[in-house]
Amino acid sequence: MADSLREQQLCMAGHIRDPQANPPPPGIEARRLAVYRQLFFGNLQSLLAGSFPVLHASLAAEHWQALCEDFYANHRCHTPLFTEVGGEWVEYLQARTDQPDWVAELAHYEWIETALLLSDAAELEHDPEGDLLEGVPVLSSLAVPLAYAWPVSHIGPDHLPGEAPPEPTLLLAHRGAGHKVSFSRLAPLAHALLVALQDQPLSGRAHLAALAGAAGVEPAVIEEQGSALLLSLKAQGVVLGTRCDQAGASPLSSGRNEESAAAW
Repeated sequence: MADSLREQQLCMAGHIRDPQANPPPPGIEARRLAVYRQLFFGNLQSLLAGSFPVLHASLAAEHWQALCEDFYANHRCHTPLFTEVGGEWVEYLQARTDQPDWVAELAHYEWIETALLLSDAAELEHDPEGDLLEGVPVLSSLAVPLAYAWPVSHIGPDHLPGEAPPEPTLLLAHRGAGHKVSFSRLAPLAHALLVALQDQPLSGRAHLAALAGAAGVEPAVIEEQGSALLLSLKAQGVVLGTRCDQAGASPLSSGRNEESAAAW
């Protein structure tokens, strides 16, 4: 009996997901199955449209419908939580290589705001008064450097790009006071510094020296500006202070409201 019930449930779920590819379970009126399909799929469409309003408005209605139907039919979500379906949608679009590249990037740009709003990530233990050059700067878990090939902050139904610009769009997404998420434009070196802070536990001076080496200039050339940038990021709550555990600080041991740019 249990096996029979499970088979009926799987049959019904398959039909609701994709009625063209899966026959309906026997004994259930087609009209009732259509109601279930409308309820389940309609809820998904509404959820995605509300979570990705710019993407929804930027795609033709039939294009959006086709993507939603294919996502519903073929993508297997790894979470049962409605709040995490947006991340699954982004993952799905990133795998759809037949779509314009800006589609997945715009979806990610819209999703990151929700991800930061809902984040409950704990901050690393840190010293808020630590020396940002001598110590290991701690980047807030609510600050994310972003890089896009497409100008995602300007894409919309009245502005659909035909080709990617020569320069990438570099942004910082950050959840600050009052749970407000803001996006700031970044200069290339500022973006590179934030990515380095995210990836490697080095001292601030070591990070700046590495960036100077990559740019082919002497460390002294950018250290003053870099130190000022670190202090500015700390004032904004993007950098929290320095690690209490200074392991890795030495380079020898390691082997939608858009705000003004963090220029460097």
